[in-house]
Amino acid sequence: MSSTKPSPAVQSVVNDLLAELLDKSACEKLGLTRESFAVILCEVGAKHTSIAASENEIRTFFLSLRVDELALARACAAGHNPAWEVFLTRFREKLYQAALRIAREDSAARELADTLYADLYGMSTREGQRVSKLASYTGRGSLEGWLRTVLAQEYVNRYRRTKRLVSLDEESEEGVQFSAPDPAPEPPGDPRLAQATDEALAYLSGEDRTVLSAYYLDGRKLAEIARMLGVHESTISRKLDKLAKALRKQIFAGLTRRGMSRRQAEEALETDVRDLQVDIRRNLAQESAPAAFSEKRADARVREGPG
Repeated sequence: MSSTKPSPAVQSVVNDLLAELLDKSACEKLGLTRESFAVILCEVGAKHTSIAASENEIRTFFLSLRVDELALARACAAGHNPAWEVFLTRFREKLYQAALRIAREDSAARELADTLYADLYGMSTREGQRVSKLASYTGRGSLEGWLRTVLAQEYVNRYRRTKRLVSLDEESEEGVQFSAPDPAPEPPGDPRLAQATDEALAYLSGEDRTVLSAYYLDGRKLAEIARMLGVHESTISRKLDKLAKALRKQIFAGLTRRGMSRRQAEEALETDVRDLQVDIRRNLAQESAPAAFSEKRADARVREGPG
């Protein structure tokens, strides 16, 4: 990952490719100026290319972007009506069908899709600026796939909020016994494991967070996650296996960078995640909430892969 400020190499490549990328994006028809689209490209390049990347590597990165969908998403985020007309024509029905696969009921699906539309349009503001989720789309994958991921995450968040909003009176009526809160855990002996784990989780993409959160924290079945994202169950199984192996490798590398020997790192990876000063839910989900699985089970399955 790079800093948010574009390197001279990124700026140079954007300048060289700008005419070609502008032509592919048709951004000016959507309300984006040449200058504003160049700023967007530099922002994406700064975020997703290494500082050490060569100009050829950066050039390959920019040519791989879906710049037409990037321009559409960012023009919508900026509130340009021509872009919204294109977006709704292209994605309205697809979003509803995706919501229906997730919610399985027409009214719930429409409510889920409507909630997402509000977030995409930017109904809320921050420091006087409209806040649209479309501003975080970078063109690295299809916009349709990105939208399915955001929709699935919104469904997960709604599920958690529903669980959290059940009143104590309702639970008391059901005979739920309330225990005293657990005492604060003792500080870990070596903070490097927590740091390495936190670092590895922080770099996950939105889709990876959704899949891991749904599987490890919410206890959802592979088939259900696959249905949420509109893919085959085997795709989710492979993704989870790949993510588990990649996370273990990244955490191991983070430990060795922090001065641990290979043996120390191997031993550290056997630590119960409940002993870590890391908020696993905060890193895997957009908001914290009760989860069906304990962190210990989640940690064990991350190390072992999906079963």
